[in-house]
Amino acid sequence: MRGPRHERGVMLIEALIAILIFSIGILAVVGMQSVAIKNVTDAKVRSDAAFLVNEMLSQIWSDAGNINSYQYAGTGSNPRLTAWLAKVNARLPDSTNVPPTITVTGGTPLGGQVQITVFWRLPQEATQGVPAHQHSVIANVAYNPP
Repeated sequence: MRGPRHERGVMLIEALIAILIFSIGILAVVGMQSVAIKNVTDAKVRSDAAFLVNEMLSQIWSDAGNINSYQYAGTGSNPRLTAWLAKVNARLPDSTNVPPTITVTGGTPLGGQVQITVFWRLPQEATQGVPAHQHSVIANVAYNPP
C-alpha cells in the first residue's frame, strides 16, 4: 500500500531534524565540559596560591626574630626563600614572569606586619596579555622570645 505522493520523505525529514537537535545537545555538553575543566583548573591554581602563601607565612612565624630577612621584591636571591620560590615557580603558571613579593612593615626583632602576594596567569591568559591574578595575605607577626 502506498500513501499519497506528497507524504513521501516525511520520515527522512523527521530523522534529519532529530539528528540536528541531538547534535546541538551534544555540542552544548562539550561546551559545558570545557568550561568545567577551565573552572577546575582555575580553582586548583587558586588553592595552590593560598597554600603557598600560608606556607611562607608559617615559616615567617616560626622565624619571627629574623622577620626583616624575608623582605622580597621579586628580584635578587634570598637564601631563606630559595626553596619556597622554587615551589611557587613550579605550581603557579607564569609566576616566573610575575614573581611573588613579600613586604615587611615595621619589622623589629619583636615582629612586624607582613604582606605576601603571589601572582599567576594561565597559559591562554599570558598570550592574550591579561593582567595577572593575585592572592595576597597581610598578617601581624609577633615574636615572643622563650
